[in-house]
Amino acid sequence: MSPRKTFIAVALAATALPAAAQQDAPKDTPNDAKAFVDATCNSCHPLSARVGTGYTEEGWYSALRMMANHGVPIPPEKLPSLVGYLTKTFPVHGRPEAVVVPGTAKVAMTAWQVPTPGSRPHDPMAARDGSLWYSGQMANVLGRIDPKTRTIREYPLKTANSGPHGLVEDRAGNIWYTGNTGALIGKLNPKTGEVTEYKMPDPEAKDPHTLVFDKAGTLWFTVQNANRIGRLDPKSGDIKLLTPPTAKSRPYGMATDSKGNVFVVQFGVNSVARVDPKTLEIKEYKLPDPGARPRRIAITADDMIWYTDYARGYLGRLDAKTGQVKEWQSPSGPKSAPYGISQVKGVLWYSESETTPNTIVRFDPQTEKFQSWTIPGGGNIVRNTDVTRDGNWVLANSLVNEVTLVRLPH
Repeated sequence: MSPRKTFIAVALAATALPAAAQQDAPKDTPNDAKAFVDATCNSCHPLSARVGTGYTEEGWYSALRMMANHGVPIPPEKLPSLVGYLTKTFPVHGRPEAVVVPGTAKVAMTAWQVPTPGSRPHDPMAARDGSLWYSGQMANVLGRIDPKTRTIREYPLKTANSGPHGLVEDRAGNIWYTGNTGALIGKLNPKTGEVTEYKMPDPEAKDPHTLVFDKAGTLWFTVQNANRIGRLDPKSGDIKLLTPPTAKSRPYGMATDSKGNVFVVQFGVNSVARVDPKTLEIKEYKLPDPGARPRRIAITADDMIWYTDYARGYLGRLDAKTGQVKEWQSPSGPKSAPYGISQVKGVLWYSESETTPNTIVRFDPQTEKFQSWTIPGGGNIVRNTDVTRDGNWVLANSLVNEVTLVRLPH
């Protein structure tokens, strides 16, 4: 077993039965493992609906640790048989080989393994003081990395199993997050560790997702499965929820343009939405291909809207003035699942999340040329990204429990 698997296994064992019980326990058969999985792993949600393209052995160790973080009792003596059964039954399949496009740009990557196994760091965030943050979605913590000292501190949150997801910093240095399974927006004061929570006013708004501040200091957020776009006044705590015109549009990633408009990619349909912050009017721009499913968004200085089409494997550009759309096939093809994206000085950087291994991709709009690199250790999976004040790129690699700083050419 690799050092990381050993660490995860030991940590998982520490939450379950004592050592004596482990030594005396009979060895599970594959049928025993299947029965345990059927009885336990399907209790919250159908397992078959969540495995996607499967996991490696190491990935299943991490997935089981995530379950333990949420209180699922997994006896340590069952761990090897469970991982063996799951790896055999739900192996990695259907993932394209990463296509590496050569080029002249050079990058350097530094990764930090976060302290809590199975925490599934979801979103990264680069703070103004140079620190890097991540949301430990399955460990109910926010984490702060000091790149200079390489030290990591995790801050526990108030509501249990709140599922911290999106991250953004306000002007005072507070860290705001979405409680994706807690139906809340949270604010952490890093100086004191104090957490303030703002509950959703509508019981249907159960899954706050991504958030962003506009120029006026108002906080905007998406509520994916409830089909809402939210606005929160940090001064009063007042929350208003808007409903996009299209049902089941699944508002997902968001960003603001130079005029303060809020743009949202709608992952359930082939469209991008714009919210006027003054009138609260929502306008939708339909993408040409009905199969398009935009998942994350970046806006360049010329107010061009860039999006990753997760379902079709494309990088797309929307001109909101004309409605014109242009698309480029991602280097690793239609099943590469482009996901987290940022723009740095007009150049687009994003990750292909279903390739083996995962990649980072650079696209220059001026030349319309790609360059790409594989992520050391495989990545798996970069769901969102951010940019540091000095123009470097931050990734959260959720299934390998890492945060990566990518130093870009300047």
